[in-house]
Amino acid sequence: MNTPGVGAIREIADVDARTLPDALLDSTEPLVVRGLAAHWPMVRAARESNTAACAYLLRHYKGMPVSVLSTPPAEKGRFFYNADFTGFNFLRAKGPLDVVLGDLARAAQHPNPPALYVGSTSVTDLLPGFRADNDFDFGARDPYASIWLGNRTCVAPHYDLPTNLACVVAGRRRFTLFPPDQISNLYVGPLEFSPAGQAISLVDLANPDFERFPKFAEALKHARVAELAAGDAVLIPSLWWHQIEALDAFNVLVNYWWRRSAAHLDSPFSALLLALTTVRDLPAEQRVAWQEIFRHYVFEADATTAAHIPERVRGALGVLDAESVRAVRAAFLDQLGGKR
Repeated sequence: MNTPGVGAIREIADVDARTLPDALLDSTEPLVVRGLAAHWPMVRAARESNTAACAYLLRHYKGMPVSVLSTPPAEKGRFFYNADFTGFNFLRAKGPLDVVLGDLARAAQHPNPPALYVGSTSVTDLLPGFRADNDFDFGARDPYASIWLGNRTCVAPHYDLPTNLACVVAGRRRFTLFPPDQISNLYVGPLEFSPAGQAISLVDLANPDFERFPKFAEALKHARVAELAAGDAVLIPSLWWHQIEALDAFNVLVNYWWRRSAAHLDSPFSALLLALTTVRDLPAEQRVAWQEIFRHYVFEADATTAAHIPERVRGALGVLDAESVRAVRAAFLDQLGGKR
């Protein structure tokens, strides 16, 4: 995408890959770090050749099948809905990694091949031992590491709850990011039914239809783009919308996800779905009242919110440790179960 108004993602340098700094991992703005993973053996193999990269992957492979998505050449690598939104424009299959890598090698010999895509797969499960030589020190964080591979593919703009450190380890990828406040300009599709698992923008960034999606022109003014080569990394903060395009006939990405909240807390997405079924269609004056209630108890809550209540009976208004969250969750489920 080469559109006027699109800015670059800020780049930082002099990052010690042995111990990643909090200034990077806790950033609320996207950051690019060139060469962060350049010392990885996988990256060195990929810079040598695609054949060497595949051989390195297979050295760690123990036979676990992978889920493979494929789209016909006419889709130009874009994984999306079908024409009438009754399903998707891709097929899903399972197979051994060595077979998938062979299919990618054969596809690379064709000028217009189908798109092949292995999405988020646990690095630890798929490639035991890989992280021993291809990893970072995240300090107290314990991120989940995933691997993604394929040929020229495109995943539409979507957001993730966890913070994401994405490392290109073979090929090139283009990242297009939008701040969370651009959601109303991105024309987001269904919440529960999506090709990516998360809701996606319905705009085709390669060929945006500004008559159908006029507000997308405003979103583009806030977009940030970076093209990464093998060894480069990008930090994508929680809830930033991002499209990822793989630009070469063979691409591999390893990413790390971690939440900046306690593991025992539930996903805010659950609250969104419940709010849609309980709050959105209330009379306007009641929605305003509930907006104030949420402001008081959630969005502007502080130490004074429940200070007048004895600590032992504060319940959901008190400290939300693992035990109290379980109790609140049980009470909530009781309420749902008792609905008439």
